Amino acid sequence: MRLATIRTPEGTRAVRVEDEDAVDLGHPDLGALLRRPDWRAEAAAADGARHDLATLDYAPVVPFPEKIVCVGLNYRAHILEMGRELPDVPTLFAKYARSLIGAYDPITLPAGSEQVDWEAELGVVVGAEVRHATREQAAAAVAGYTVVNDITARDFQYRTLQWLQGKTFEASTPVGPWLVTTEDGSAPGELSCTVDGELVQKADTGDLVFDAAALVAYVSSIITLAPGDLIATGTPGGVGHARKPPRYLGAGSEVVTRVEGVGECRNTCRIEGATA
Repeated sequence: MRLATIRTPEGTRAVRVEDEDAVDLGHPDLGALLRRPDWRAEAAAADGARHDLATLDYAPVVPFPEKIVCVGLNYRAHILEMGRELPDVPTLFAKYARSLIGAYDPITLPAGSEQVDWEAELGVVVGAEVRHATREQAAAAVAGYTVVNDITARDFQYRTLQWLQGKTFEASTPVGPWLVTTEDGSAPGELSCTVDGELVQKADTGDLVFDAAALVAYVSSIITLAPGDLIATGTPGGVGHARKPPRYLGAGSEVVTRVEGVGECRNTCRIEGATA
């Protein structure tokens, strides 16, 4: 199933996205749905009001998750090509919900940064409360997958040893357009990012050092994961900051982030405070 949160004149709604339309699920957003004990069955059986696909305005998949946990250095080939050893445990940092935008919303470039970069990522959405999960419990707690771009202000990120300030600028992180649930057993495929039509990142999500189940299990050993929590699983090589010379996003840059078998975010950059 493809499940999404859309914006309507009356507020946000959770929907099941089908080939011809989107079916209202009777909840204000996917966070509310995922907190239901039998959310998969409820989502599959729902037969609410229909929304025209051509008019859908996608909000972030879960607009206000309790937690957004991000992972660094998680693509095996990229780590090895940099001459580093594979990590024993994930590198973790966080974002806040106000940094999230929908799949087709504009990316806000912070007015104080001149080094805004792209980071295409596979997103994992949690579908059950878990604490100290085994790998099997963690896998069962994964609701599904989405597309994320961890847009990063490098000049803010490297001001200190802590990355948070470069990672969570308001209205900067595309997520969506929908959640692809895991009940059919399929895994996401190739991850890619283009900037102004040029392919800048490409990797197989099967190359993750720590996959979805491993990350859910590890994070749950630190803190309880709740339905709707988002884990951004890390980015491969190809970011602008590592290029020679470096390349960054500017006003009007178009960023397209794709995960095969999941979906696509397509976002145009605008400067913070700009009226158009």
